[in-house]
Amino acid sequence: MTLATPGVRPSQQPAWPSPDRLAEVRAELAARPAPVGPAAVRRLRGRLAAVARGEGHLLQGGDCVELFAEVSAQTTRAKVAQIRALATLIEHRTGRAAVPVARLAGQFAKPRSQDFERLPSGEVLPVFRGDAVNGPEPRLAARTPDPGRLRRAYHLAGRVLAALPPDGDRGAVFASHESLLLDYETALVRVDPATGARYCSSGHLLWIGERTRAAGGPHVEFAAGIANPVAVKLGPGTDPGELAALVERLDPGRVPGRLTLIPRMGAALVEARLPALVETVRELGSPAIWLCDPMHGNTVRLPSGRKCRAMSAMLTELQGFLRVLREYGRHPGGVHLEMTPHSVTECVDSLAPGGAEPPLPRYTTGCDPRLNRTQAARLVAGFAAALAATDRHRR
Repeated sequence: MTLATPGVRPSQQPAWPSPDRLAEVRAELAARPAPVGPAAVRRLRGRLAAVARGEGHLLQGGDCVELFAEVSAQTTRAKVAQIRALATLIEHRTGRAAVPVARLAGQFAKPRSQDFERLPSGEVLPVFRGDAVNGPEPRLAARTPDPGRLRRAYHLAGRVLAALPPDGDRGAVFASHESLLLDYETALVRVDPATGARYCSSGHLLWIGERTRAAGGPHVEFAAGIANPVAVKLGPGTDPGELAALVERLDPGRVPGRLTLIPRMGAALVEARLPALVETVRELGSPAIWLCDPMHGNTVRLPSGRKCRAMSAMLTELQGFLRVLREYGRHPGGVHLEMTPHSVTECVDSLAPGGAEPPLPRYTTGCDPRLNRTQAARLVAGFAAALAATDRHRR
């Protein structure tokens, strides 16, 4: 499956130094067993179809980026317990089923705004793009992209998936990640023998990021050709015409459960920018699920260089998202969170005016700040309470 123009490296793809070694790893992955089976993908689409019809909610969450060194059955069980508990909270507060979809078993790569970074020493190195591409250590040997890491990502994703509850169980937790590394994703495309459809076996649900969502780009082309449920992140600069093109490309048949849209606008912009997008999708007759990401648009860089996010801004964005969806008669599908079951201090209740640095004694993220267990529960409870309030207002 070839998606790139010859001689042109697609957006956010590593500059692999050895095409021959990359081809060898891709051929190996293509011959390996499918990490995720087609029946589980079909089951998730069925459950998401119910969310699209307004009969439930979707809770998507997990680490910003997974690290190879942190993969273990114990860690996976803790993540599963966290997202299950949050899904149960939504169910109890809303009276509707909640579908837990974890950022798990494949979130080993991250898009970056720059290809290189300058160290304090003055040395310029390739940026760290996640363990599936290169290492975080500030040395050229570690930062050089290594195709062999794709093989490692496949094996570790398999270990994570093996620790998930049975996907036929009512308590199933599904796996998702950003469909970023096309060399990895295309090598794991398989055919569903029951339907003849092509699907990507790297995860149950895949999403396209804000930086790679060009309707004519290779990431959208890839997602258009697979039967998995797919999602798209939408930043505040998203144009209604761009969104219309994405809907037409990714869900021309208007099938409930196929497409999820994830606005990440920021608290200050959500009520100004989201209405035009919601109206566009409504006019197209699309049953897409609307899922709020209240985190990415509320990221602040502190004087130390660390990133931080404030709970107050995230709750404000969630409330604005709900008001817009209700105003346009659309079902608020759920929330998308970066979170961990561990006791980290990466997000805070609020940020002081003037950019004063808050104490963050347990800051361990591999990329962006995550909610800890308590913070994630508070945010989901806030979403559920606001949802219940808008439900009462509609009645």
